[in-house]
Amino acid sequence: MIRLTVPSIDESDVQAVTEVLRSGFLVQGPKVAAFEEQYAHYVGTKYCVALPNCTCALHLALMALDVGHGDQVAVTSYSWPATANAIRAEPVFVDIERDTFNMSVAGLEDALRSGSRMRAVLPVHTFGNSADIQAIVELAGKHGLPVVEDAACALGTEQRGRRAGSIGRIGCFSLHPRKAITTGEGGMLTTDDPAIARTVKMLRNHGQDPDSAKPDFVTFGFNLRMTEFQGAMGLTQLAKAERIIAARRACAERYDAMLASTEIQAPRALPETRHVYQSYVVLLPSDLSGRRDDVIAAMKQRGVETTLGTYHMPLIRYYRERGSYRPGQFPVT
Repeated sequence: MIRLTVPSIDESDVQAVTEVLRSGFLVQGPKVAAFEEQYAHYVGTKYCVALPNCTCALHLALMALDVGHGDQVAVTSYSWPATANAIRAEPVFVDIERDTFNMSVAGLEDALRSGSRMRAVLPVHTFGNSADIQAIVELAGKHGLPVVEDAACALGTEQRGRRAGSIGRIGCFSLHPRKAITTGEGGMLTTDDPAIARTVKMLRNHGQDPDSAKPDFVTFGFNLRMTEFQGAMGLTQLAKAERIIAARRACAERYDAMLASTEIQAPRALPETRHVYQSYVVLLPSDLSGRRDDVIAAMKQRGVETTLGTYHMPLIRYYRERGSYRPGQFPVT
């Protein structure tokens, strides 16, 4: 069976985790701090905060921006439900571009023009393919709004030489086993804003001041710390990131070549971007649109594992009932 993905785990990862387990120091220590520092350097930001998963990162990012009930957040209509679930305000869904599956800049402009309570913009770099993030940041800036990049799949993704997670106000990443590098579960929040980094560090650790010499609880907070063995594994994984990305891109080139003579639409990236292919997602021709599940089953019989991992979020039951969305409202999605 050709699996969806196989995590790139080798002896260096096993040894790093084993050393931490034997040390007895298991939660948010020097390994996590070193992982945060190196991750920030890789992404190109001043600060990075390690968290249990990307959903936590998205949730705390919006909390740090003081987005809450009564506010609106512009968000792509096509993603894993966690993107919208992290919004404790009102999500305003924006349709996607047909070629890249990422947030439409024109659609965002319409949403910002009509959204009087808009407080933030939340695009996704879908499948490791860069959204037109610099245009999105510029447009949001004209409205005085911060951009939170859902870069869950996008470690190493670039647009015009800048890496995903360093272009908006905040970047949020996943370390799930299907991502290029993994710590089992895990998330990272990146930013150049020292106030946001400090706020998120307090929120993840019961409201404790991260700069105080002794415990000083200055706000409310949660228990959202990363373990030391995850930090140790993150360090060894990050050292392999470029090799892993290069291998995925090489696989994608092979798939592109094999599909070139078919009616199947292979992944497409914007000019001056680097797609890291967290997933290789294709668009079936219209005459097969009703047979998607049959295609998935037939491929499995032939030893190739495929699946759905991204959804028309306004039409999943929770958002459909909450927002009275109907088929056809987001036609590209």
